[in-house]
Amino acid sequence: MGEAEYHHLQSLGEFDLKTSTWLATPPEVRALGGALFGDRRFGRVFVYHNGAESYYGARGWRGVLRV
Repeated sequence: MGEAEYHHLQSLGEFDLKTSTWLATPPEVRALGGALFGDRRFGRVFVYHNGAESYYGARGWRGVLRV
């Protein structure tokens, strides 16, 4: 799930109120060792960056299934 899809998901309900989710990251950011993640705090949706090697036990993945 990319950044735009994550914002759309958050328009459907309130997700990731206590955890964060890794997001698909553009290749140019990954090439520099970065990664994106998002969550909802304070009634807003935030997308952040971090090093891809970072590990957070409370951060998961979201996927998209197209049928």
